[in-house]
Amino acid sequence: MPLRAKRVYKDPAEDDGYRVLVDRLWPRGLRKEAARLDEWAKDLAPSDDLRRWFGHDPARWEEFVARYHAELDEHEGAVSALAERAGRGPVTLLYAAKDEAHNNAVALQRYIEGRFSAPTHEQ
Repeated sequence: MPLRAKRVYKDPAEDDGYRVLVDRLWPRGLRKEAARLDEWAKDLAPSDDLRRWFGHDPARWEEFVARYHAELDEHEGAVSALAERAGRGPVTLLYAAKDEAHNNAVALQRYIEGRFSAPTHEQ
């Protein structure tokens, strides 16, 4: 199951496969055509309250992941559909955050890998 996380501001690549934006808010300054999305999965993004609480503070990362994974438990259908999609070919989870190690796409990737034992490839 090829699944990876990538910053939405990076140029789309042929090996991205199915491109899914997993942020609740549209990325600042990015035109929709330039994003070349296949899907905008707002329902897989962290809640507004959780996003604000986290504030991209690396010190809150592990707690954010735990809380976010609990939220994802409530969206089993959407998570399963995404995992199924990844079973058919590459899926790139797109995010806008500047921190490439501490963001919701990385946490979502970790969640799916944990639930579906999905091997991944590097960014």
